[in-house]
Amino acid sequence: MNKDEILIALQKEVENYNKIIATDKGDWIVKGFIDIYKNIYTISIDTKVVSKVIELLLIPAFESFAKRNDLTLELPPQQNFYPDLTFISNKSGEKFAVDIKSTFKDAGNKIKSMTLGAFTGYFRNRESMKNTLYPYGSYSAHLVLGVIYSQNESVQNEKTIYSLDEIENIESVIKDFRFFVQPKYKIASASPGSGNTKNIGAVNNLEKLINGEGIFAELGEEIYDDYWMYFLTKDMAKTLDIPRPYTNLKTYLEYKQRGIDILQEHKEEIEQLDAEAEANESESESDE
Repeated sequence: MNKDEILIALQKEVENYNKIIATDKGDWIVKGFIDIYKNIYTISIDTKVVSKVIELLLIPAFESFAKRNDLTLELPPQQNFYPDLTFISNKSGEKFAVDIKSTFKDAGNKIKSMTLGAFTGYFRNRESMKNTLYPYGSYSAHLVLGVIYSQNESVQNEKTIYSLDEIENIESVIKDFRFFVQPKYKIASASPGSGNTKNIGAVNNLEKLINGEGIFAELGEEIYDDYWMYFLTKDMAKTLDIPRPYTNLKTYLEYKQRGIDILQEHKEEIEQLDAEAEANESESESDE
């Protein structure tokens, strides 16, 4: 299985995930947490809590998907490691990274911001093992399995404790799920996530997100990689005491063009210096 095949397979796979985590009416099947005394505590609407519970609910489905497609599924050893899921082809040994990302939409079908992971650390040093199961550069594909949902407008009273007999009276905190799978670069924006974060932001248009029609979709993964590997936030530039090379795609193009123009102006000198350097290197090697 190659990166194109796993993308198609996962896109088909998630079409059935509503049946796993939602009722026929579209409500989340999770109502809360239960203790040994059969008391139920309603679940928080906090996005981090919701995301983790969704991930746990789907792990058996991911394992089943792996077995059906001759893949091995590996999970990260720690919570803050990249990626959430590593699929390895049993035939070719190719590795595929899948990150699970979720966010909610409002009544106007606008989504809350979604981030796609850091553009520093292992993203830049692609042979690093820090905070990643395998080096970033060893993966053949970097995919996002996205979950979009609506929050229940009626806020649950978290102080209320329910008995098991009252489970039908507990309203689900989220509902109306939509799943999608896209290559990470196809849904990335050219801006970081909210604030001065060092995370890549995702496009905020719901349909473009689901269909993989972000700003880098047509430009390609190489431009996406180059743009984000050298992107600096205000604080990063301040720490280095240098001006920011670019802040968006327009200034990125201008920055790259300036470099090309300068190199073109000195093309002859560069070729001459390069030839001299190679000659000196050859002499040094013969002397040894």
